[in-house]
Amino acid sequence: MTRAVPAASEASDDRGGGRSEQKRRAILNAATAVFLKGGYLGTNMDEIAALSGVSKQTVYKHFGSKEGLFVEIVSSMTNHAGDLVHNDLPKLQDREDLARFLFDYGYRQLSIVVTPHLMQLRRLVIGEVARFPDLARVLYERGPARAMRSLARTFEDLAARDLLMFEDSMMAASHFNWLVMSEPLNRAMLLGDDAIPNDAELQRCVREGVRVFLAAYGKA
Repeated sequence: MTRAVPAASEASDDRGGGRSEQKRRAILNAATAVFLKGGYLGTNMDEIAALSGVSKQTVYKHFGSKEGLFVEIVSSMTNHAGDLVHNDLPKLQDREDLARFLFDYGYRQLSIVVTPHLMQLRRLVIGEVARFPDLARVLYERGPARAMRSLARTFEDLAARDLLMFEDSMMAASHFNWLVMSEPLNRAMLLGDDAIPNDAELQRCVREGVRVFLAAYGKA
């Protein structure tokens, strides 16, 4: 498809880095809402342009294609969620605080993962896995796989402090992850946003998951 050249006023506007970044952010915000609502096939680039207040040519200038825009949305949302989970984690100061430390970690991860927009993104990517297998791989690597690697490193540090015992840190991380997340995540994925557990239910899932995990991996 031949792409039209942006109008002179738009080209001039985009020379300023700040204005160009504002347009890019507006397009991403609008596109995220449209893609999550209508899916890939149901998304119209004209609607994205209108919602973001730019021309369709400007959308193509920033992202190249509908597919390029979709890839950027999945990557940026996944990276942002991962950063919220893994950056600025508290440090465990005292072995007596181990259960609380694990609870805080598990609750932070679970409450972020089951937010409606991330559940919508997961469902969308799963629905498009045949069309975009590499994109599903990006979601997996930057989401669940990143979480497992980070948690395994944390557990290795705790084992070095004689607080946990295991033979395989990745297996221990997987067990912790699914003890905490499996029931609420499956419910949210399969039954929709209205089935996402409330905060009290999320805390109960994490608390019980930590209890069972420490029964298996904790050191007296």
